[in-house]
Amino acid sequence: MLSSSRSSRRLASPSRPSVDLAGRAVALSVDVPAQFDAPLAPHHKVLGRWVAEREKTAQRYTRMGVRKRIERVFSAAVDEILSPFNLADLRVVALTGEDDRPPAIVIVCDTIGQLELGWIEKSNLLRDTAFGNVAPVRWRAAAYQTLRNTLPAVLPAFGYEVLFEEVSAYYWDGETDDERARAALIEWHGHGEDDLDEMTLPSDMNARRPDWMTAKAAPLKDMPVALQAAIRRLRAALEAMRKIDPARNAWRFDHDNVLTYLPEYEERTHMPPITLVPFEQFARELDDVGRFGMEQGFYDIAGFCQLIDVATVDAWFASLRVGAELLLAAQDLINLDPANPVKP
Repeated sequence: MLSSSRSSRRLASPSRPSVDLAGRAVALSVDVPAQFDAPLAPHHKVLGRWVAEREKTAQRYTRMGVRKRIERVFSAAVDEILSPFNLADLRVVALTGEDDRPPAIVIVCDTIGQLELGWIEKSNLLRDTAFGNVAPVRWRAAAYQTLRNTLPAVLPAFGYEVLFEEVSAYYWDGETDDERARAALIEWHGHGEDDLDEMTLPSDMNARRPDWMTAKAAPLKDMPVALQAAIRRLRAALEAMRKIDPARNAWRFDHDNVLTYLPEYEERTHMPPITLVPFEQFARELDDVGRFGMEQGFYDIAGFCQLIDVATVDAWFASLRVGAELLLAAQDLINLDPANPVKP
C-alpha cells in the first residue's frame, strides 16, 4: 500500500516486483500501455493513470522508476493539502485491492487523547489569568459548540454525550438518572447501600462539566469581529463538506467496507482515538472507556474511499481539500484567543 503522512514521508508498497523488468523503460503518458499496467498493483494502476494525466511531457522510466514516480507524486499532492495544519496527525494509505475489489484510499488518524482547546478551556483561576485575559464564558461556549458540531465530520473524535453514554453502560447498565443508577449498582454490581456514597452517579458526572461546556453560546453579534469570522468560516466548511457525494468523500467511510479491506479492525474498540472532553475533569471516565482502545487499538479511521478510475481520484483529492479547510479553520479558531488579540 502507499502511505503518506506529515510525520512519515516515506512510502512503502507491498507490490511484488516482476523479475523481467530489469533495464526496461516505460513512457509515462496518458495512454498507459498494457505492459505498464502488467507488473503494477491495482492501486498503482489507478494512481498511475491519474499521475500520467498530469505529466506535462512524456518521460522514460524503468518499471521500478514508474512505481516510485507514482508514489512521489501522490505523496506530494497529499502533503500539499494536509501540511498547513497540525491539529491532528493524519496518515493517508492507498490499499491494493484484490479478489475483484477495487483499490481504495484510507485516512488514518494517529493522534490519541484530548484535543487541546486553548483559550476555550481557560478559567478564571489564577493559573490561567496569569497568562492573559480569559474570554467571556459565552464566547468560549460558542466556540466549543462549533468545534463539537464540526470536527467529527473529518476526525474520529467524540464529545461528552458519547462519553456519558459509554460510562452509563460501563457503570450503571445504561441508566442515566441517579435513582435507577443506584438500583443498577446494587442489583447488577453487588454494591451495598453503604457503598453508594462513594460511587459516581450521573448527576455527579454532569456536575463536573466546566462552564464552557454547559453555558449558553453567545450570539455572533455579541462577539468580536475576528471570533465571528472564525466561527462563520468553520460553519461554512462544514456546509461544504455536507454537499460532497458520500461515495466520493475522502472523509466518510462505511464500516463494512473498512472490514473488507482491513479485517483487523474487527478486533479494535469502536471508540475513536480523539476526544473533546477535558481530561482534567474526566480522567477516570476517559481512562475506563479508553482502556480497551489502548490495548487493542482505537477505531482511528477518518475516511475511506474506493478508487474506480481517474475521476474518483480527482474527486477524492477535491474532497480532501474541503476537509483540510475545515481542519485549518478549526485550528485557527482554537489559536485565536479573542480576549488576548495579537497586536499588529
